Amino acid sequence: MGKVFRPSTRESSILSKIESTKEHKRRLAISSIRDCLDPLASAIAMKLIEANLVETTSKNSLEEQIKGCLEKLTRASDFDIDYQVAPVRNIVPDYNVVSLYVMAFIIESVLTHKDTVDIFGSDEEIYITVNQQVRKHLPV
Repeated sequence: MGKVFRPSTRESSILSKIESTKEHKRRLAISSIRDCLDPLASAIAMKLIEANLVETTSKNSLEEQIKGCLEKLTRASDFDIDYQVAPVRNIVPDYNVVSLYVMAFIIESVLTHKDTVDIFGSDEEIYITVNQQVRKHLPV
């Protein structure tokens, strides 16, 4: 959500440009998901399993859950996205919205799925693993 600044000062003009740039990067990242949905979901699921952060009985099930999460993200409103990431927003100072959204999904929804045995590691470790794959696939 953009902030309101006084247009009369140079400082407010610079701050407004910074906010606009952040919003543009956010929208670009979310819209770019459609172009690499399947490879991104597969890469995230594989790395979570390889890093022993998620133990599951079915890799395909985990991949489908992440793919569904990414599809939902492409259709979500700004409010829905902010609501989903709000509890974990302070994990990293300059976060990638896609990575943070997927990490929040893993912590909240994947954990309770019938095919998930357990989730290991800290929130930061999950974020870093997800973010590495997102950065490989999306122009962020």
